[in-house]
Amino acid sequence: MKEKEEKWIYEGLITESLSNGMFRVRLDNDDIILGYISGKMRCRFIRILPGDRVKIEVSRYDSTRGRIIYRLRNKDSKD
Repeated sequence: MKEKEEKWIYEGLITESLSNGMFRVRLDNDDIILGYISGKMRCRFIRILPGDRVKIEVSRYDSTRGRIIYRLRNKDSKD
């Protein structure tokens, strides 16, 4: 039985929007990685814009890419 790969979950800020649902994300520890939208976020049409805070799941084996799994609520937004 294969065990599931361990992933690290970080919080970061979207700094740049690239093509095909890819984003440049600056993590809280000032690392900059490439993030892509997870399938559930794509299916639910969740919008992500530069300046949004997100949770990103990063593999232990490739720490330069990650999967954006959650857009954090902005506390001062008027929702």
